[in-house]
Amino acid sequence: MSKIIDGLYYSESHEYVRVEGNVGFIGITDYAQHALGNVVYVDMPEVDDEVSAGEEFGAVESVKAASDLISPVSGVVLEVNEALEDEPGLINKDAFENWIIKVELSDKGELDDLMDAGGYKAMLGE
Repeated sequence: MSKIIDGLYYSESHEYVRVEGNVGFIGITDYAQHALGNVVYVDMPEVDDEVSAGEEFGAVESVKAASDLISPVSGVVLEVNEALEDEPGLINKDAFENWIIKVELSDKGELDDLMDAGGYKAMLGE
């Protein structure tokens, strides 16, 4: 059974957002990293790039598949998790600790379109 954390927002494409003030930490869920297997590369945007809800912002590649990253929210990239450039497998160790990008949220109302932990559990059938 996948680890799902209360208090985060979840998308149908298995990304999460942890919100602190007006900043969103975006990564992939535990379910997604299990489905991918050993992550070998993370393609991330540049700082100051804009991301849009529902649009691709990068990709995660594993030994068995590549998966596009779909942003759950819109905003400007404040930071990318540089640790993942050297050690992409950190996502497999703890997908929730090892976020991929940090964005300044441009529309917090978009969070209403995402699922809470209960909704995500129900979608996964867990």
